[in-house]
Amino acid sequence: MNDIVIKAENIGKMYTIGHQAENSGYTALRDVLMQNARTLWKKTKDLATGKPIIQGDTMEEVWALKDVSFEIRRGEAVGIIGRNGAGKSTLLKILSRITEPTTGRVTIKGRVASLLEVGTGFHPELSGRENIYLNGTILGMTRVEIKQKFDEIVAFAEVEKYLDTPVKRYSSGMYVRLAFAVAAHLEPEILVVDEVLAVGDAAFQKKCLGNMSDVAKSGRTVLFVSHNLAAVQGLCKEALWIDNGKIVKRGASSRIVSDYLQASFSTSTERIWRDMNLAPGNNEIRLHQASVHPALDAESDPISVRTPIAIEFVYWNLRPDAYLNINFQLYNEQGILVFDAGPNEAPIWRPLPVGLFRDKCLIPGDLLNNGMHWITLKAVS
Repeated sequence: MNDIVIKAENIGKMYTIGHQAENSGYTALRDVLMQNARTLWKKTKDLATGKPIIQGDTMEEVWALKDVSFEIRRGEAVGIIGRNGAGKSTLLKILSRITEPTTGRVTIKGRVASLLEVGTGFHPELSGRENIYLNGTILGMTRVEIKQKFDEIVAFAEVEKYLDTPVKRYSSGMYVRLAFAVAAHLEPEILVVDEVLAVGDAAFQKKCLGNMSDVAKSGRTVLFVSHNLAAVQGLCKEALWIDNGKIVKRGASSRIVSDYLQASFSTSTERIWRDMNLAPGNNEIRLHQASVHPALDAESDPISVRTPIAIEFVYWNLRPDAYLNINFQLYNEQGILVFDAGPNEAPIWRPLPVGLFRDKCLIPGDLLNNGMHWITLKAVS
């Protein structure tokens, strides 16, 4: 029990959201005045009783988390995965004491450093130098500690040139570099990192992941939320899968990631969008059909790694004489890009009239390994 540094017991977080009623037909002036009077009275009453003021005619209770319980021991690196809106960030905010749970309780032993949003703890009018001291103080460092670590922080963040520039002039990537550098050199017992690293470039992400790996190997605890499943598997031995505010599974990260991907992606070999307005795309190109099938029409057996397959995309080109470069990207279940393929005809960039077009990618048999794969389509104009 002495090794448990985070213990969550039946925690839940409920938010109240407002909905504006839709008025159908004619609305009298007296109805508008009465509704405004009722709204004003409700807001005044909520303000007097300390309740949050919610806009809207009707209220709905939404549970971002519900009955979540788990324990994390000292030195564990745990990844938290799930789709957008599953409750991952809400959980990290509760663990970082940014927000209180509606139900349940959390027990934490040790100093926590959190990186949840770009620029958290920064003052936009202060320089990078001043914000290092400010942010370090917010995260629990003494001025002596910050001074001892100052040069390492600046070197890690790679912002020496802009150290005395107000951070409001920093790019989002510079924000993240500086914020992570401060948090990493705080040497916390628990490091909590949300998806903010996605803002940084590939080299900086690699450096951050290496730093978090060093933190975990030194016996400290890391909680890492990311949609980069390869990074989760590389850094974390264990993973939590959250969906609809509840823990679906916990276990070895490789197994949890595999189960998550299998549940997340449809096994259908064809999808068609008949309504152009509802199809993925923009005002220049819209997807009409995507399909995967054996490259040899005579084959009817289930697709396996030995099967030559054809991947086809049918799309609407909506701009006259558009120059479109269509590329396929195939990823494995760790989120690693296996290959990137484009047209093999010359010229690659070709003008297209308005209309429906088909592009096909052929993958020979015995090229891919067993496991889940997915394909994305990228159109550059």
